[in-house]
Amino acid sequence: MTMDMSRYLGLFVTEASEHLEALGRDLVQLEKEGGPSVVDSMFRHAHSVKGMASSMGFEPIATLAHRVEDLVEAVRQDSSRLNRELVDLLLAAADTLLAQVRSVAENQPPDDAGALLSQLASRVSTLTGQAPAPTRVMKATALRATPAPVPRPPGVATPPPMSGSGAAPPPRAEPPSPRTGMPPAPAPQALALAPPAPAEVRLETGPQVRWVVKVRVVPSCQVPGVRAFLVHKRLSALGTVSELRPALEDLKAGRLPDGLIQCEVETGAGEVGIQGALRNVSEVELLSIKPVISAPAPAPVQAAATEASRAGGEAAPRTVRVRTELLDYFLDTVGELMLATARLREVGKELPENVRPPLEEGVYRLHALVKDLHDKVMSARMTPLSLITDRLPRAARDIARKRGREVDLVITGAEIELDRAILDELADPLMHILRNCIDHGLEPPEERAVAGKNPQGKVQVSVRRARDRVVVEVEDDGRGMSAEKLKAAALARGAISAETAARMSDREAFMLSCLPGVSTAKDVTDISGRGVGMDAVKRVVENVGGTLEIDSEKGRGTRFTLRLPLTVAVVHLLLVEVGEEVFGLPIAKVVGAMEADAQELSRSRETALLPHGNTLLPVHELDALVGLPAPARRGVRPFVVMEGDAGKVALAVDRLLGQEEVVLKPLSRPLDLLPGLSGVTILGSGRPVFILDVPRLLSA
Repeated sequence: MTMDMSRYLGLFVTEASEHLEALGRDLVQLEKEGGPSVVDSMFRHAHSVKGMASSMGFEPIATLAHRVEDLVEAVRQDSSRLNRELVDLLLAAADTLLAQVRSVAENQPPDDAGALLSQLASRVSTLTGQAPAPTRVMKATALRATPAPVPRPPGVATPPPMSGSGAAPPPRAEPPSPRTGMPPAPAPQALALAPPAPAEVRLETGPQVRWVVKVRVVPSCQVPGVRAFLVHKRLSALGTVSELRPALEDLKAGRLPDGLIQCEVETGAGEVGIQGALRNVSEVELLSIKPVISAPAPAPVQAAATEASRAGGEAAPRTVRVRTELLDYFLDTVGELMLATARLREVGKELPENVRPPLEEGVYRLHALVKDLHDKVMSARMTPLSLITDRLPRAARDIARKRGREVDLVITGAEIELDRAILDELADPLMHILRNCIDHGLEPPEERAVAGKNPQGKVQVSVRRARDRVVVEVEDDGRGMSAEKLKAAALARGAISAETAARMSDREAFMLSCLPGVSTAKDVTDISGRGVGMDAVKRVVENVGGTLEIDSEKGRGTRFTLRLPLTVAVVHLLLVEVGEEVFGLPIAKVVGAMEADAQELSRSRETALLPHGNTLLPVHELDALVGLPAPARRGVRPFVVMEGDAGKVALAVDRLLGQEEVVLKPLSRPLDLLPGLSGVTILGSGRPVFILDVPRLLSA
């Protein structure tokens, strides 16, 4: 029977990618800390990829994963075999496997890995003293009734066929993991997991007898649903399966109380046949096989499993994969509901007071329900920061090896959650900061030794919650930054004036590294040093409503601080009015507000300067920045002090309308091409308000 496996391709790509990324993380951790548990985890990841690829019929991926499995098994047998070159080889294999998985995701054949396979096989031979046996995906041929193969140790390749035998025993293979509740399906290339019709494989050696079979999936199993479904398939091939506990749907989804499975099988294969069918199902223990004539009373194990299912099955967490596009749609729809509710509230204010209370009560109830729905959708979008920090150890290792550095990367607080939309934007900026810390911040080992430092540099990534924001700090103990050199570099490029440079504090000078083209790096590498990147980092952080701060001490190191909102869906704005237009300024960028007489301000050339603390801030007319008519104004007017790329600035406005929590809406074409606009929202009155990106507005 031919089955269409294309419907499982997305699941295979997702789970195989997760396993391979985890394999890379385990390799870096193993090189740094060691430990048998890490080796066992690596073996499970390689084994899972091999099994899934075999079930899908992707022979090149399964073969390469099997070679990785063989090499990891050699390390598991003797940890002293591990060295830096072996880790490099395994990392290269993990990268190649990931590239092959991405190729099949695009309906392209996996890249050839013949040279890498030869290297892996050669290293296995060197370490174990014997050549690894060949492995392949089983072809679509009729499966004959043969005795079950003798189980072999994990990681040991399938032995070659004996002289005179028709074919080699099929390699182990597992179907895709059903973590999403999707049952695995047999593939033509993987009949070892999907026997043909029962009539072809039943061992009719005696009268039909009913047997009660109890098995247990071991607690350490990473894919219990796969193992449980495989048990059901093997027993179904022997005869009729009934009285299955737990139910088949729960079994496919991996909902196994205490890992226990019990069923009745009516078969003529006998006890030996049942044992043989289950013998080579890994991570499954056969507890008992008992013959019955009539339906028995529930055995203690079954009763316990049933009771556990009743008591705890409902409370057990159930998860399902949801596309981020669907969550985005839900969030957008809930945002529209919040806007509609605010509009109803404004309309209610215009009604007579005698009819207003019932409407206000209904609107209040509607607002509470919509707010609760919004919070639930937001909680579904919240994702641990580990989604991106898990990639940093591998990147740090590669960068350090390339630049001849020694680095100890420490990550804390990665379990803290952020909106998935922010995490997607944050991955590249965080990676760029890490590259800068290792490439520019940390000195070579010999230079650190001369300075009395540990030859191994340290980079620490720490994450913490601060009220309604998440603070991410990346700190190194390297050479630090020079405020004077940054000022000189900015002056040379004409980014600032000498007068501005003289007024700058050191912390403001450090932010000059975020101006395009400003860099104090002595050399340019393929990693960093061209003066590009930090400006993009700052832009991305600000686009999601966050702020970037840089603090450094000469010879002691540099700290990058990212203050991020929990979500980009709801933002806090300061509403200001210019002429007849209303604009929103992100509260995160507002330093303060004050009033002054514009006619009495001092001037430098043509720029008005507003006294603020111990400094003078350049003043910009907001109406002129956004292209509105700018009539002459006299007397006292409000000024909003905001953060800009080159320090604080003052925006002259006509009125301050107060703060507002609003639902952010993205701009569509062609408005998204206009510099200085970061989004739009709609007030309760129904009025649309543009949200301004002041730094981009000033640089436009």
